[in-house]
Amino acid sequence: MGKWIKSGSPWIWMTAGSVSLSLIAVLGLLLMIAWRGLVYFWPSPVHQLELEVANGQVETVIGEIYDREQVPLERVLQSGIELKSDEEFVTRYLIKTGNREYVPLDFRWVLEPMIQSDTKPVDVAVFERNKNGNFYGFPVELSFNGQIYTGADIHDQLLLAIDKAADINDEAQELQKVDIGRINYELERLRLDQRKLELNNALTEAAMADLAKRRQQLDDEYQVLEKDLFALRDQAAEDYVVVRDMRGERVTLPMDSVLDVAFPNELGFGGKVAHWMHAIAKFVSDDPREANTEGGVFPAIFGTVFMVLLMAVIVTPFGVIAAVYLHEYAAKNALTKLIRIAVINLAGVPSIVYGVFGLGFFVYMVGGSLDDLFYPEALPNPTFGTPGVIWSALTLAILTLPVVIVSTEEGLSRIPSAVRHGSLALGATKAETLWRIVIPMASPAIMTGLILAVARAAGEVAPLMLVGVVKLASTLPVDGNWPYIHLDRKFMHLGFHIYDVGFQSPNVEAARPLVYATSFLLVSVIVALNLTAIGVRNHLREKFRSLEH
Repeated sequence: MGKWIKSGSPWIWMTAGSVSLSLIAVLGLLLMIAWRGLVYFWPSPVHQLELEVANGQVETVIGEIYDREQVPLERVLQSGIELKSDEEFVTRYLIKTGNREYVPLDFRWVLEPMIQSDTKPVDVAVFERNKNGNFYGFPVELSFNGQIYTGADIHDQLLLAIDKAADINDEAQELQKVDIGRINYELERLRLDQRKLELNNALTEAAMADLAKRRQQLDDEYQVLEKDLFALRDQAAEDYVVVRDMRGERVTLPMDSVLDVAFPNELGFGGKVAHWMHAIAKFVSDDPREANTEGGVFPAIFGTVFMVLLMAVIVTPFGVIAAVYLHEYAAKNALTKLIRIAVINLAGVPSIVYGVFGLGFFVYMVGGSLDDLFYPEALPNPTFGTPGVIWSALTLAILTLPVVIVSTEEGLSRIPSAVRHGSLALGATKAETLWRIVIPMASPAIMTGLILAVARAAGEVAPLMLVGVVKLASTLPVDGNWPYIHLDRKFMHLGFHIYDVGFQSPNVEAARPLVYATSFLLVSVIVALNLTAIGVRNHLREKFRSLEH
């Protein structure tokens, strides 16, 4: 035994076991997030429950079962609920009933002993709406293209009516966001141009006439587009569907408020898979609705990827230049050692400290100075002197800079000195040797540092809350208005979206599955970014492998 211990084998087994346990824990966590996130989009059956409530009355509840748990009977009785049961524990179900404007809460708990009957009607529909969440009920009448449909005809015509309303809504939304948005942007630019001329004492009669003429042209164009927008909205509101809800009341839903409809109880396995994929596609491509508790997360995906790519473009040259200076040019003295220690220690600084630094230095100092120098006409409203995507990218670039420097230095140290000496002996300068030989050979190490930087930057939220991220961003940092890329704008981030939905949402029960889905999406985005960087690194490694021999 003693000989076996001295051989070092136990340490090898302990190390291998620790690595295996870590990998299993990570994989288990990812699988749990993936399962809880992806199951959110799977169409659940809609139940129609007949409940016995107080005084022997019967109440109908229609909805989806979201969760179930065992509770002690004594605790139920102490809450004032009269229940006849001999069991020590009773099962209770969390039912999503929707119909937010007609019931107090979207979700309600139902005790199993109260259920007299549980059926799954095939004709019950789930309407996804642009406000007030889902609506559950039985379609009884449809008005579509001036005709009234009832009975079995509703099913097919309802899908056509929703497609028509969706097309009109998309056209209206594009008109509002693109065309009318462009006019509003140009009107704001005209206001700033006029203010700039005033500050420069150059607002002449001719300039005022020119501004008034351009403003009048935009106003005329705006009036035309506004009429088109109102016409589209009126056209979308012509059709409607009448639905009988769980109270037995007939509720009219305008088709312009309905985004989608499903009949989950009549779907087979293939239909559920198709519905599941359709729901995932909508989640990834749609804008959020109702304080982020409904709709998709496309602006958050775009903001996360855009900010990380911008950060990568900033941190890579600075990190490589710093590493090259420290390894190739700096003298090996106490000052260099002190700088290296400082760089390594920077990696351990809490990220919120970087956020405070970014807010004070980048936003208030640098951004405020830019506003004073280049955008005085917009003051007191700040342009760059307020949190934005550029300051977020710069803050995260400083946060991840030590990772790139250390990784690049390690890559430079692995290049044999003979390679440098050979290049210099052939007449190349030191700069040429660095640019054509050393840096290309160290590029895989540079990409490794960039991969680590991207992984950390994509998951950081705390500093972004101070320097640019918001709950809802009305516009993306990229659009069709000059200069097309607006680095001063605030943006949405998947990490902050998870925090907001999970901890700031007014409806916690509705938000819980969404948190898992967004978490899985954030992990997927990070994995996709890392795989892209790993692919580039492997390509560079193969390309410059011949230089190593």
